[in-house]
Amino acid sequence: MPEIALQAQRVTAGYVPDLPILKDVNIAVQCMSVTVIVGPNGAGKSTLIKAIAGLVPLTEGQILHHGEDISHLRPDLMVKQGIAYVPQMDNIFRTLTVRQNLDLALRNAGSEAATRLDELNTLFPVLRDKQDAKAGGLSGGQRQFLGVALALATRPSIILMDEPSAGLSPKAAQEVLECARSLTEQGVTILLVEQNVKQALRLADHCYVLAEGRNQVDGPAADLLADPILAKIYLGATRMNVS
Repeated sequence: MPEIALQAQRVTAGYVPDLPILKDVNIAVQCMSVTVIVGPNGAGKSTLIKAIAGLVPLTEGQILHHGEDISHLRPDLMVKQGIAYVPQMDNIFRTLTVRQNLDLALRNAGSEAATRLDELNTLFPVLRDKQDAKAGGLSGGQRQFLGVALALATRPSIILMDEPSAGLSPKAAQEVLECARSLTEQGVTILLVEQNVKQALRLADHCYVLAEGRNQVDGPAADLLADPILAKIYLGATRMNVS
């Protein structure tokens, strides 16, 4: 049976006490897989991934990392657990050059910094060719690649990504999602929130659908791609688990 890297168990969470956005949400992410969370606007997708990253407090439930409870771990300590978070916005230092961004991310790498920098530049050739360019001047897709590279600098086992294709052209969105898929070949587990549902389902292993802050349906991504229940949930005609 595949090993579970990350679990959210009966998670209730929100930004304001007594006004939960997530209600009794459960997910399980297998090691070295791509798991995608989708759902209509306001479903609680980004809130869930932020709760897992320690940025939104839980009022009930727990987050487990390889069976260890990390529900109340500070966000800055997540790195030591091998968990990296790539937010939708502000995931790079725009006023710094690409090289300065990477050097900052590698500041604690010690003697491995140079080797790790070479690895990241090999993985992202477009960044290697833009070392002296200001990060804010990169294209949308290039900025997302840089955001992922900064996350990879800490050698995480899990990367949490919040809508990585938001605002990108279809071609750039495809490249970013394919990048996420390719990272599993290096042993990295990916959990991402994505609005680009069809593209994400074609690349993901498993999918969870949220609506109104609750689990609606989940299953192999390829199966849900052809399941009419997904369209019904997005159109608002179908809701489950809302009692």
